[in-house]
Amino acid sequence: MILKRQWLKMNIQTFIAGFSMALTSMQVSASELLMVEEKGCYWCERWDQEISAIYPKTSAGQYAPLRRVDINDLPGEIRFNRGVMFTPTFILIDNDAELARIEGYPGEDFFWPLLEDILAAHTPFEENHP
Repeated sequence: MILKRQWLKMNIQTFIAGFSMALTSMQVSASELLMVEEKGCYWCERWDQEISAIYPKTSAGQYAPLRRVDINDLPGEIRFNRGVMFTPTFILIDNDAELARIEGYPGEDFFWPLLEDILAAHTPFEENHP
């Protein structure tokens, strides 16, 4: 009986140690991409058509999930570096603070490199090509 207890205790300790190491090696991100838009915005609609369906499936979209807000109803908890004047504006947020932004939608061919540039410059993000 004593040997069973010691064996069980050892296995539980081994499991906890391994689990703790796995948790500390995981990269945890609190980043999000805030999309500021408004009703009737042509470029917001174009972004929807070209990017919105694929965004959550990309490494950038998984690292910085999208949150959409109306330009007239900006979240009060976020510390913006300056006012938002244009739609769409894509703001990289971490811990309720703006890190960087993309003003306007330059089209699909330019959006991805711009987004990956700000992610790489302001976070530990590393693009993961499939």
